Amino acid sequence: MSPLAAILLIAAGLSLAMAGAWLTAERSGNHGWVDTVWSFATGAGGVAACLLPTGPGWPPRRIVVAALIALWALRLGGHILQRTLRGHDDPRYAELRREWGPHASRRLFVFLQIQALASLVLVLAVMAAAHNPAPSWRWGDGLGVVLALAAVAGEAVADRQLARFRADPARRGQVCDIGLWGLTRHPNYFFEWLGWLAYPAIAISVTGTHPWGFAAFLAPLLIYVLLVHVSGIPPTEAHMLRSRGTAFRDYQRRVNAFWPGPPGRQRSSRT
Repeated sequence: MSPLAAILLIAAGLSLAMAGAWLTAERSGNHGWVDTVWSFATGAGGVAACLLPTGPGWPPRRIVVAALIALWALRLGGHILQRTLRGHDDPRYAELRREWGPHASRRLFVFLQIQALASLVLVLAVMAAAHNPAPSWRWGDGLGVVLALAAVAGEAVADRQLARFRADPARRGQVCDIGLWGLTRHPNYFFEWLGWLAYPAIAISVTGTHPWGFAAFLAPLLIYVLLVHVSGIPPTEAHMLRSRGTAFRDYQRRVNAFWPGPPGRQRSSRT
């Protein structure tokens, strides 16, 4: 199979998956299915990009990269799936539907097809890493594995810390600022971005034998723009300001939005 044929096949699969996500969200009224399907579909596309016979690539590296993207998808998709099965709707999509009014269904379908296109960019980064033709392990491979595992672990820890905070009745009405959430307002987003740096590390060849490996930089660049400026921080913080008001504004003053750093001195976060 040629690389172009593989890319077109994966693109079609991603488009169909997000059409299915749209249909499921429309019928159930729960938009948590959108990110659940997106995570699993992106992971499946990445695994296919690694393992389909599309050209050169050292088999052990292809297997390792496939394992990394599969681990990411299972961790993130599984986390969102658990939340979705409990009936938790995603407030970002709920707000979009309110803004779009009578055209919400059609515009959501188009929006999810754009997400399929974003998934394809990420899959291409994974593909570039998997098909690096270097015939042995390099320092970049080790760095990529460390980045990917650290990102998965960090995001899992952040999710657990937030879940424990929300489960404590004594903290009702407060903003989570414990653990990693005291270093950045969005540690889950930061670690998500960090994980996509693994693929440029694996893909890039300083000897020039794999020039298209530099295309893997598109993944962390895209993820950063989406999380920080488009579909991550802006709608999430708008929702938190509506639901937590003064407490969240206080949190914004004390803690960086994305890059981890020491928290400010003021510690009150009650409404």
